[in-house]
Amino acid sequence: MGAVTSTAPSPGSPDSSLLDLAPVIPVVVLHDAADAVPLARALVAGGLPAIEVTFRTPAAADAIRAIAEEVPEAVVGAGTVLTPEQVETAVAAGSRFLVSPGWTDRLLGALDASGLPYLPGVSTTSEVVALLERGVAEMKFFPAEAAGGTAYLKALASPLPGARFCPTGGVNASNAPAYLGLPNVGCVGGTWMLPSDALAAGDWERVESLAREAAALRG
Repeated sequence: MGAVTSTAPSPGSPDSSLLDLAPVIPVVVLHDAADAVPLARALVAGGLPAIEVTFRTPAAADAIRAIAEEVPEAVVGAGTVLTPEQVETAVAAGSRFLVSPGWTDRLLGALDASGLPYLPGVSTTSEVVALLERGVAEMKFFPAEAAGGTAYLKALASPLPGARFCPTGGVNASNAPAYLGLPNVGCVGGTWMLPSDALAAGDWERVESLAREAAALRG
């Protein structure tokens, strides 16, 4: 397995790392695929082009497909990818990146074979070292707050300078700047720009406004 960096196309910067597209990757849980396109358009308009749609609901694959087909300016990916079968489903739906909360050798092999950039989840030093040994340099740190937060990641920076992270899990508008200030953090993942009442009401203007605030966290 060769060295892996999470490169994913973006408007105006086709070779950018996934971690550098925006300071925040929205983590989207959709129960109705009909909401996917207006939600994605609101996030992109707010400055958050990388969108992770999680495989936590039956609507996920259809939502990814709709965004990939109708919102080309979005970089849509699949999250909570747990099995090689889900990797295949995500690729077939048009995902441009893959995210997992953890990894096994079997899952890592499927992620690598997909040809897409991917962020395997880690929460311990040994997991980070094991991925670096396999040539994987960019990872999801999950569950970020429960696993030690900014103090833990700061402690990893000196002994493991080759690793870069997207902390997710307990990250919000208040603590995101502290994560983004760390040298080994490229971006964070979160849901705070997707309040459930706004999604239920189809209040895409509010989502766009919150997305714009999130996109401005790192000027």
